[in-house]
Amino acid sequence: MQIIELLTPHYEVAWLPWAVQYFFLVGVATGAALLVSLCVCQPRSAALQRLLPVAVLTLAVSAMAAPVSLLADLHQPARFWHFYAHFTPWSWMSVGALLLPAFVGLSLLVCLLWWLGQQRVMRWLAPLLILSALSIVVYTGAEMMVVRARPLWNTLWVPVNLALTGWLAAVGVAFVIGRFLPAAQRPSSEAWQALRSIGLCLAALLVLVAGAWAVSGMLGMSPSFDEAMRLARDFPVWRITMIGSAIFGAVVVGALIRGKHRLHAKGFTLVLGFGLAAAPWAFRWALFMGVQGVPKFGAGLYLYHMPLGGDGLMGMLGVAGLCVALVAAVTWALEVFPARKAQDCTAS
Repeated sequence: MQIIELLTPHYEVAWLPWAVQYFFLVGVATGAALLVSLCVCQPRSAALQRLLPVAVLTLAVSAMAAPVSLLADLHQPARFWHFYAHFTPWSWMSVGALLLPAFVGLSLLVCLLWWLGQQRVMRWLAPLLILSALSIVVYTGAEMMVVRARPLWNTLWVPVNLALTGWLAAVGVAFVIGRFLPAAQRPSSEAWQALRSIGLCLAALLVLVAGAWAVSGMLGMSPSFDEAMRLARDFPVWRITMIGSAIFGAVVVGALIRGKHRLHAKGFTLVLGFGLAAAPWAFRWALFMGVQGVPKFGAGLYLYHMPLGGDGLMGMLGVAGLCVALVAAVTWALEVFPARKAQDCTAS
């Protein structure tokens, strides 16, 4: 009898949980930027005007928290300087070092203009904010798509899915944050319904994209679909993750569909918002951390045990705490120094 021993070397994961937090928060920020732009470009819509404060607060919190996660993921924050001192235009990470500060600065400027009541100036900046948000969508998606060693990532479907799930998470975060705003800034019933409609549209687009991805894979046009099926067939952990994510996403979307007459209930809105945010976060966890546990070549698994320190659980809790602190600080500031009313909210 011949005994063949297989040895699987231990590899450290390339991307730590910090990357999951960054890609989640920056996705929320781009979604919130588009939502703010939609609101300011429709000044005659009463529902969107009442939705504007929560969209602005969602943008402010996510735009400030996302770069913190990115700097932590670099392990040595001083490495950020190298992107400017040694610019490499063929690297998406290097290009992102220019795009991200521009997006964050523009987002915070728009938020400040809202607090000052300068909605007309916000409307002038809206096209620039949209372009900046879309540039972040392209750069973050391309960072994964260019990894040829991972067929699941090396596809145009990845940037599309990251964008749509990030924007759906922005709707969820807005549902949660809206309940903590001062009464004068809290969304009206019509605003809640408008936010729900946006969430339903994004969910429908996600279903269409998933269907198109599956069809293209069955026609032999998408190696990423074949890779996903292989992972589901050969690795039980990945299979359970995929099935669990699909069920959880379906439950959340079902609650969004059936919740038309329950948005007035604070508890329901909070649960729905957390669910809409958790599903895209779980998608990113499976896409980043789950895939890195599967070998690029050979057999076996790259075992990953999430540390309890700053590179793992404590880091994740720290980011969540930072977001909570930012929401508390901004809502307190709105209570003490109320935002000025827009000077032209009824202008054409």
